[in-house]
Amino acid sequence: MRRFLLAALIFVTLGPVPGTRQHFPVADTRSQAVAARPLAYPADRTGPLRFVRGWRLVSPNGAFGGFSALAILGPGRFQLAADNGWRARLTLRPDGTVIDAQIVPLPFGDGQSQRKSQRDVEAMAFDPASGKSWIALEGSNQVWRLDPALARIESRAHLPKPDWPANLGPEAMVRLADGRTVIFSEDADDDPRGRAALLFAGDPAEPGTKAIRFFYDAERKGLVSDAALLPDGRILLVHRRLGFDPVFTTILGVLDPADIRPGATLTSQAIGRVPAPLADNYEGIAVSVRDGRTYVWLVSDDNFNNWQRTLLVEFELAGLPLSGMADSKKAAR
Repeated sequence: MRRFLLAALIFVTLGPVPGTRQHFPVADTRSQAVAARPLAYPADRTGPLRFVRGWRLVSPNGAFGGFSALAILGPGRFQLAADNGWRARLTLRPDGTVIDAQIVPLPFGDGQSQRKSQRDVEAMAFDPASGKSWIALEGSNQVWRLDPALARIESRAHLPKPDWPANLGPEAMVRLADGRTVIFSEDADDDPRGRAALLFAGDPAEPGTKAIRFFYDAERKGLVSDAALLPDGRILLVHRRLGFDPVFTTILGVLDPADIRPGATLTSQAIGRVPAPLADNYEGIAVSVRDGRTYVWLVSDDNFNNWQRTLLVEFELAGLPLSGMADSKKAAR
């Protein structure tokens, strides 16, 4: 019953709900204009998750929005992937001016399905050395590797069987420093040990890449919505929990990939949550380092509902727990 009520709440909250669809007419997908409106929230100098700055992104392009994944290409340069099969690249200057914006569809040509369920990009990884990107499609349980221009599919592969449910599948993907890749499901496998996840020995977009299956227990933090690699090699997870006041609670947790074993259950140590005035449906995360300090960027998915927003916010991570602490280790189940 609890899972049924949660599913009903997600449907009502995230839509599509009649009368709340779209900020702009979908037919207008030609504009490349993006504006950033600063968020009126004071900089936070306390706690482990310290707000630095943030913006609400808006565009007259009807395909702009629904962002579920985020990558940093360079200073102020962002790449966003959406669950409608489109992507955006933009440069955000320190004064909030947006330049060099590109809003175009991902390469879903060659007779591929035009159904949204088959174009639902929920996770993305970016390799700064090669400029290539990987995307995970929730509806088809696939991972694709794209060229640096995001214009060509270099390789694609189906996730190992059994298939994850079409709307509860790959939700977060992070490439480790040694080239392995971890993919977390949103809510696959109603297993008492946790939710299903995979660790690939190499490129998950190459057919035949070996993977081991493990479980992740969020311990009531919510469902995983994205992940990023921290400078020390650990994984930073974004959790989304639905409620009523606020509707969205976002909790960050740290997990050590060194603890992954076949069939093991891992937990994460909570390190902070997005303050209520900035609460939204955050589904994308990226990590950057400046002057020896670690910063976290989050982007929210507006689901093309007119009561939600596309927010891009930056926090500084301070006082992270040391690697190897007991609370960050896997639970013995």
